[in-house]
Amino acid sequence: MPTLRGWAALGAAAALAVLWVAFGEILLLGSAAFLLLAVVFGAAYVRRTAPRVAITRELVPEQVHDGDRALVTVTLVAHRQLSQTHVTDTVEGLGAAEFVADRVAPRDPLVGRYEVVCRPRGVYRVGPTDVRIRDPFGMAESGGTAGRIDRLVVYPAIDRLEGLPVVRGQDPNVATSRARFSQTGGEDFFTMREYQQGDDLRRVHWPTSAKRDELMIRQLEMPWQSRALVVLDTDAASYPTPDTFEQAVRGAASALHHLFASGFSPTLWTGRTESTTVTSVDTYRLAMEELAIVMPSKGADLRNALARLRQRGLAGGALFVVTGTAGDSHLALYRTLGRDYTRTLVMAVADDQNEAILRFRQAGVVTILAPRGMRWATAWQEAMERTWSTATQA
Repeated sequence: MPTLRGWAALGAAAALAVLWVAFGEILLLGSAAFLLLAVVFGAAYVRRTAPRVAITRELVPEQVHDGDRALVTVTLVAHRQLSQTHVTDTVEGLGAAEFVADRVAPRDPLVGRYEVVCRPRGVYRVGPTDVRIRDPFGMAESGGTAGRIDRLVVYPAIDRLEGLPVVRGQDPNVATSRARFSQTGGEDFFTMREYQQGDDLRRVHWPTSAKRDELMIRQLEMPWQSRALVVLDTDAASYPTPDTFEQAVRGAASALHHLFASGFSPTLWTGRTESTTVTSVDTYRLAMEELAIVMPSKGADLRNALARLRQRGLAGGALFVVTGTAGDSHLALYRTLGRDYTRTLVMAVADDQNEAILRFRQAGVVTILAPRGMRWATAWQEAMERTWSTATQA
């Protein structure tokens, strides 16, 4: 089809033809014919040399954190010689990069690189790549899209936390009629269960899988002290501003990263029916991707939703509740789940303590308050020092 220059040439040709009719000057007709032929030649040229190309793309890294940069490398290989080649690669919602090559030799890779500032968190579509060629006069162009569509996952930003709360205590599962066990990971064989997304394939029990005609996983009992539950409150009523919610998501991501790096097997709950237990790099990525796309919702019922999860045997060393403004719903949540964990921590985006925070502290809950815009690392360190001091005095 004609380019902008081509449409302008057609318009000029039409104007010159009108002037020829009005004045009878043969030179005007010749000029109009020349412009028309140039556009026709360009259309025939690009149609004959329609681009047949192969596009590959590499994202480094594929998973980044909010505020990081990702390097995208696009490689084009043409099956025939091309001229005036325009390549446009788009990251949906973040921008596009355009490359222009005067000449592309057949089978000679054309490589282009560009950087993407990854902000805000989320999952972005990259591609497909738009490839177009033009005739030497720039009158017409043809082309289309090529290559696959990739995903760029932008995790929430994380703060590097140091120190952990003391989670010593007696395993509450001892001397109970119903043993509790986690969805994945552990040391001692417990039972068999069906395969779930994110499970380690090395734990597939192939004889049982062949007998039942479905993948079965060896259920291993997880050390009780290494279990943790990270609850992100998604109720929009808890967050006065969108920035407050983003800071809470950052707190949940920081806690999850810190626990996993410290040897815990944390379970993440973000308001969905199912929770995600992190026991491997793959399940860690699943949990972080869940935090990358989580959004606040209206009327989220924390207590009832988590009460249903509790029936599945969630318990362990530490319970983390991440929210904006702490209130009665979080106190009710603590009364529901707190007895199943030896240590409860509340991470709230707040400048000052309110009545709910005071009641949490009276109950022995570790409270971590981070004012809006403040990183969690400082508030976390202060809270950990208070817990160590209390533990030493005891």
